[in-house]
Amino acid sequence: MLKMLRQSVVTLVALGILVGGIYPLAVTGISRAFFAREAGGSMIVQDAKVVGSELIGQPFSDPGYFWSRPSATSPIPYNAAASAGSNLGPTNPVLLALVKERIESLQAADSGNIEPEPVDLVTSSASGLDPNISPAAAEYQVARVARARDLAVEVVRALVAEHTEGPQWGFLGESRVNVLELNLALDAMSER
Repeated sequence: MLKMLRQSVVTLVALGILVGGIYPLAVTGISRAFFAREAGGSMIVQDAKVVGSELIGQPFSDPGYFWSRPSATSPIPYNAAASAGSNLGPTNPVLLALVKERIESLQAADSGNIEPEPVDLVTSSASGLDPNISPAAAEYQVARVARARDLAVEVVRALVAEHTEGPQWGFLGESRVNVLELNLALDAMSER
């Protein structure tokens, strides 16, 4: 009995060291060696300053910017340390009230827009941190952004098309637009 107990303890310690220490260090080392940018959070750097990550959404509320999907993290929106979905079902009164409030905000920001609000502008993603919106959500905002920046709608629409990515590897997921990258391109266009 004592021999089996000793073997069990030795096996537990050995596996703990292997799986809890050596393996994570090896995977981290390999990822940093071969995928340094991705392992570092896919940061977007502009003028030697980190302005955000390709992977984490950011709040935008100025009418001259495209707005992200709503965040489910609280109390700070888009807080990666608090990533979680809302877990509110489609008939939950809290979710329905949030969606109604978000629709009203979108309508107040662009009262002339009579198009139906895209679902990804009124509901949060599963992680609450999604950095992307659908092309339909971007299109919904084109006129407001163009008006706020005194740009032609066609110019803003072309910028959206330029920043629209297709499904990953051509078949996985949906087309998407990274909001931070699109807004940075808008700022760069305005600086010209």
